[in-house]
Amino acid sequence: MQSGEIRLAVDIGGTFTDVALESGASLHTAKTLTTYDAPERGVLTGVRDVLQRAGLKPQAVTTIIYGTTLATNLLIEHKGAPTALITTEGFRDTIEMRNENRYEQYDLNIDLPEPLVPRRLRLPVRERLNARGEVLVPLDEAGLESLVPTLQAEGVRSAAIGFLHSYMNADHEVRAREILRSHLPELEMTLSSEVSPEMREYERISTACANAYVQPLMSQHLRGLERELADEGVRCPLYLMLSGGGITTLETAVRFPVRLVESGPAGGAIFASHIARQLDLDDVVSYDMGGTTAKICLIDDGTPQTSRSFEVARVYRFLKGSGIPLRIPVIEMVEIGAGGGSKAHIDAMGRIAVGPESAGSEPGPACYDRGGTQATVTDADVVLGRIDPHAFAGGRMALDRSKAETALIADVGQRLQLEATDAALGVSEMVDENMANASRVHAIESGQVIDRRTLVAFGGAAPLHAVRLAEKLNMSRVVIPPGAGVGSAIGFLRAPVAYEVTRSYYQRLSAIDIDGANALLQAMRDEAVSVVEAGSGGRLFTETRTAFMRYVGQGHEVGVELPIRIETPRLGPDAEAVLLAAFEVEYHRLYERTIPNLDVEILTWVLLVSTEIAPPAGLTSDTGSAASVALPAPIGQRQLVDTATGEQLTAPVYAREALQPGMRLTGPAVILEQDTTTVISARFSARIHARGYIILEQLELNR
Repeated sequence: MQSGEIRLAVDIGGTFTDVALESGASLHTAKTLTTYDAPERGVLTGVRDVLQRAGLKPQAVTTIIYGTTLATNLLIEHKGAPTALITTEGFRDTIEMRNENRYEQYDLNIDLPEPLVPRRLRLPVRERLNARGEVLVPLDEAGLESLVPTLQAEGVRSAAIGFLHSYMNADHEVRAREILRSHLPELEMTLSSEVSPEMREYERISTACANAYVQPLMSQHLRGLERELADEGVRCPLYLMLSGGGITTLETAVRFPVRLVESGPAGGAIFASHIARQLDLDDVVSYDMGGTTAKICLIDDGTPQTSRSFEVARVYRFLKGSGIPLRIPVIEMVEIGAGGGSKAHIDAMGRIAVGPESAGSEPGPACYDRGGTQATVTDADVVLGRIDPHAFAGGRMALDRSKAETALIADVGQRLQLEATDAALGVSEMVDENMANASRVHAIESGQVIDRRTLVAFGGAAPLHAVRLAEKLNMSRVVIPPGAGVGSAIGFLRAPVAYEVTRSYYQRLSAIDIDGANALLQAMRDEAVSVVEAGSGGRLFTETRTAFMRYVGQGHEVGVELPIRIETPRLGPDAEAVLLAAFEVEYHRLYERTIPNLDVEILTWVLLVSTEIAPPAGLTSDTGSAASVALPAPIGQRQLVDTATGEQLTAPVYAREALQPGMRLTGPAVILEQDTTTVISARFSARIHARGYIILEQLELNR
């Protein structure tokens, strides 16, 4: 952060809209319910609130960073704009045929995700390129023009143009856009060669369709938000959080809104990464639990795991292959329907089940007293004593415990003959077990051991459940950062300006075209720098180049970071030997072997340009050697239900702002703050870190 900057971050979630404002060393936060009908209204409410807390005028803000679930919701709910797909003749059904894989092998009634573009709007055009990008059949321009009346009659607002092998030669797609634009100047258009210039036809066309599907409404929303903020007096640059963990300009976000689908969770992972670096923690699990979902991300050496693909709108929410694939840079995480608003019910086998459906903010959990009648995780937390109905959201929103009890008895208790407290305990245990199981599976799939990691918990609901999750995962340490309730928004403030460019360019190492590869990498760098430069504020860049390589005949690639830096950006005459050595090191790390005398091929090249991230101030592991400081008097007491034993416990309540570095306490206890509450079980102790973190340590594992 540069001197004199006042930066504001906004994260729209499924239940709450979170706002964080950073001015020098001061951080101010606000939390307001998300307004589904007009998300801008909730944003402006939160902005006014945080500016009032900070004692600042709107004109003082120098930067806004924004993340939203709107693009994701449009895809999940199929509420995007009427969209057409212009594609190569004979390939209109690619997005419906998919990869012909069954994600549930033995389900005879398997549901497949419905294509975003109906068949009548998948319009074929005669043209053809081969895999090298050479023209086999010229573009039928007259045939393309004949589609215009259909597009007009169907009220199409956006079109995806995706031709076979266009990632090697985009001329036909570019020309198609020019022709359509001359007839339909208001039509939004997405080229697959721009949004996802990679081989693998289904994923590329699917990504182009998704971008086109959300583009009109996202463009309208983002432009409208920019105007409304300006009317409010906030006339600074507006940046958008990307799914890959960087921030970008408004113009880039309007052009490629599909890159925003995981922007909120990405901010949370960046927040946890910053904490890991600040506390000098090598192995971390980021645990972000909000009102609608919980997100788990593995962080190694201060860097979250990343991926080049993502699925949205899964028919089977947790089952890979059941959703719409997107080829975009994304921070890799597992997301489950386990938020505060997740609904509880009894399933067909008579068991307590939680989620994935959520009450959201409208009508919200039953205890919100806004018309919701179904039991949720938040209702269970109220009944178990974790949430004080009179201190929720800093006391700005009163909750109704009686309505929570009524809902829990109706949805869970009656079927299982349980009182409200036992029903709440069952709901809580189920949601915590869901999160623990998802975490175990995610770690195993990544080849990691989860119980050796530190759990960093944030989001409005995570500090309520963190210690129980740690117990289930046999983890010895939990970190609750300051501002945990709005962690993703704070993460936006820690993110670099960054942009990633991907290109498919097939090469065998034994016959590598060094000049062609260098020309491609330079063009990729020019594109990435042009985006980053617009928002970098003069900061220095870092650059990472990755080649996705495999042995000839294999079906999956390995990402290999190229041993090239900005000082020596070009591949030299020894490129074959250099790239082979780098590939074998990474391949051996993953599989503990290499395959001799077999050629290696490169399928895809990735180049990331990012502003440099300054090392966190005051880097320290704070091992707890500092002298203990006397605790202040509790501000009250609360009756908690111990989730492991079901016993009623009396726990002192402390205000977080009154806890100073060096203070220690042993559970059961509750630490109350404006946007969340930390619950400490009888099996954990807590100490306050020099930088204000709450460090929770499991007693049994530390003896």
